[in-house]
Amino acid sequence: MLLDLLKKRCSVRKFLEKDIPKETINYILEAGRLSPSGGNEQPWKFGVITDKGLIKEISKLAYNQKWIETANLLIVLCTTIVSDERGGRDIQMARFPKLKNKIKEMDKELYSKLNQEEHQTKIPGTHMVLAALEHGIGSTWISYFKVDELSKLLNLPKNYIPSEIIAFGYPAKEMKPVKKKSIDEILFYNKKLFKQ
Repeated sequence: MLLDLLKKRCSVRKFLEKDIPKETINYILEAGRLSPSGGNEQPWKFGVITDKGLIKEISKLAYNQKWIETANLLIVLCTTIVSDERGGRDIQMARFPKLKNKIKEMDKELYSKLNQEEHQTKIPGTHMVLAALEHGIGSTWISYFKVDELSKLLNLPKNYIPSEIIAFGYPAKEMKPVKKKSIDEILFYNKKLFKQ
């Protein structure tokens, strides 16, 4: 069942003018809520946008991607900034010991924006996309947008950053999945890396 959904999934950029029922939106959100996170911190907030005027404003902040206006639902995936006092930089310094001093000295705002724990929202976002697809709802991830202006528009607290947006709606045409690489092209086992 899961593999069938994954095979069917593709980016949809034109949606029907058909509202998504509230119970279906709740189902999609529940799939996100139940997602795993590092240390079970659940460092996210999910902004549910159904107001067409607000969707239009967000499409402008997404560098005028007009197709977004056809969506019936946007979910803005927001993540919290882990403070330095709580070890916000420690993981990256441990992962990249050769860069430890550079990471430690990096401007706090710059570091926070570049290391926004974006990967933490990718898990619930993926679960939401698949939950929506179960109900015949297509979606597309949006990463290209003005983060600070969207934060202001949505009145987000200073310690939250919108990391991704997902547009949802009933597809206006048949979904045609794109070709994926074969399993042999993406695997390696143990230390036997890539064919030379």
